[in-house]
Amino acid sequence: MQDYRAIEQQLTKTLGLAKRPVAVKFQQQAPEGVEQFSGSEPSGCSFWRLAAAGRTFFTVPGDHYNCPVGSYTHGISIPGKRAGELPHVLSMMETIGYVKMEEVPGIPRLPQPPGAVVYSPLGDAPADPDVVLFAGPAEKIMILQEAAIRAGRAAQFPVLGRPTCMALPAAMAHGAVVSTGCIGNRVYTGLGEGELYVVVPGKDLERVATEVETVAAANGILAQYHTSRREQLASE
Repeated sequence: MQDYRAIEQQLTKTLGLAKRPVAVKFQQQAPEGVEQFSGSEPSGCSFWRLAAAGRTFFTVPGDHYNCPVGSYTHGISIPGKRAGELPHVLSMMETIGYVKMEEVPGIPRLPQPPGAVVYSPLGDAPADPDVVLFAGPAEKIMILQEAAIRAGRAAQFPVLGRPTCMALPAAMAHGAVVSTGCIGNRVYTGLGEGELYVVVPGKDLERVATEVETVAAANGILAQYHTSRREQLASE
């Protein structure tokens, strides 16, 4: 297993990250030696907030039932009397003009439902993560995305929007993605007004992290270059 604590420390120092990156692992069985989540959260992305705050734990499918859309992107079927919640929520979202039903089949999903999902700060990851979530100001996200491009590990499609949780299966299938977040995610996680996400596949993390220092240094040089050009060439 990689030294995720060292990688987190490097990225935090280079980028000045205020929030801890979150490691997410999807697996079929409950992990040994990891605390099981107890309680209730309104969404799957709410678990990101808990992990970013320092907690390491795992959830089971039932912990995700409160969010029909998040359950959908994670391939989790909501059973029994609650099975109709997804169509109800989607119908409401369509009625208010938030989504169109024809968009739904194109939303990325996990290929199979997990038996357990492990969440932790990156540096405390108990196993190799499937994806790592970074949240921060647009300028920091820009550098991470540019590092993913330089590493040849960026997904070749536009910035993702709603729902935010589709960024996880999208990154696992296609490479590092940027997400603007969605209003639900921003409410549930406390994502700041000027903050965005980058989601990096765990298998690509070390290569992307290696490129971050080069890209950050290059941006520093270019900032001085463009500042000088602005002072010399801008007439107003």
